[in-house]
Amino acid sequence: MAKKTTKKSNGEANVLAALAKMTGTDRSIGERLHAIVKATAPELEPKLWYGMPAYARDGKIVCFFQSAAKFKTRYATLGFMHEARLDDGKMWPTAFAVTGLDDAEEIKIARLVKNATHD
Repeated sequence: MAKKTTKKSNGEANVLAALAKMTGTDRSIGERLHAIVKATAPELEPKLWYGMPAYARDGKIVCFFQSAAKFKTRYATLGFMHEARLDDGKMWPTAFAVTGLDDAEEIKIARLVKNATHD
């Protein structure tokens, strides 16, 4: 009997395929971000959003990765949608330029994702 695929596994496969099509820094950053989101918030559903890797809760996008090549910009972007719970006073950042990742940035990203998904 064939194994039934789930929406989450299809989303995962689609995100991995999109990341595999990226090149250079976009690909390495995207793959690392994917691993960080999965480890920090496994309850989020990977999916493509306008062709970009994204992560949703209850079908609504929480965060996404936009490669630099997608819009021919000099940096990739880690963005958070209104579903993310990053509220901090009357103003807070919802997108971050990413040109590379080291341990310090990975810790910051994990903290952002954790904060974005807490209840």
